[in-house]
Amino acid sequence: MDKCQPIIIGSDHAAFELKEKIKAWLLGKGYRIEDAGTHSTASVSYVEYGKKVAGEVSRGHFSRGILLCGTGLGMSMVANRFRNVRAALCSDIFSVKMSRVHNDSNILVLGGRILGDILAFELVQTWLDTGFEGGRHLERIQSIDASQGEGLIPV
Repeated sequence: MDKCQPIIIGSDHAAFELKEKIKAWLLGKGYRIEDAGTHSTASVSYVEYGKKVAGEVSRGHFSRGILLCGTGLGMSMVANRFRNVRAALCSDIFSVKMSRVHNDSNILVLGGRILGDILAFELVQTWLDTGFEGGRHLERIQSIDASQGEGLIPV
């Protein structure tokens, strides 16, 4: 991914500390970051921050986003309700690679209570460095996009 393209990042309170570490790490590598919150460890609803990040990616304001909550489960459920969002909850390198190569994931979801800093950094870097293979995988993604309709949060 081009470092000039900004990445939007958001978390709930359970993953606030890991979000801050990832944000600082990415800024140190020259990436542009938009922080959608939360901005402390005070208890908040993950839904609010999942909607912020997924909404911005869905509308095309950001090509990529990162979401974090305690396990990553809640954020992935919220994000994948938005059109044109392919959020991937990952905790290993192979899954991160496949989320990009085969699924063109545009939101990486991480569990703040699941991952250590070093692994999280490796997952994010792999996700940013891995391209989409296209071909038959593009057809599958287009099929998913074509079926998005009723029940999804509009763009």
